[in-house]
Amino acid sequence: MENNEDQQAGLLILSQYIKDMSIEIPLAPEIFKEISTAPHVDVDLGMQHRQLKDGNYEVLLDTKINADINGKKVFIIELSYGVVATINLPEEALEPVLYIELPRLIFPFVRSIVANSLQAAGMPPILLSPVDFVSMYQAKKAQEEAGQENKA
Repeated sequence: MENNEDQQAGLLILSQYIKDMSIEIPLAPEIFKEISTAPHVDVDLGMQHRQLKDGNYEVLLDTKINADINGKKVFIIELSYGVVATINLPEEALEPVLYIELPRLIFPFVRSIVANSLQAAGMPPILLSPVDFVSMYQAKKAQEEAGQENKA
């Protein structure tokens, strides 16, 4: 009986992967002399999802990080990290899973890949701060509602 219930409702991650990644240190090797101070870091985080032909969903966490010291570009790293999941939940639970739960589950992998990649590139590792995916989702919903009101 439990197996039928598990198949009827739930979330199953089928795969995780790096969909796209790039790292650039445009002023290497000269910039390494200036890394004695902490760079100014800008982090841009986005999410996207799509339903696949087999009924599963792909969720991507897109991260772009720019770092500067004294107006000079230290590095740019871009990472699109994905997950494919089977989601068997009621319709009203689908969006929160796509925009909150799955990104929350894969964020530690994004954080680790960014830190390790920067260190391998000769940069000090940068640990991304935890992300409040609930607030991001609420902001997205508020923006959508404001857009709907402007059309009316």
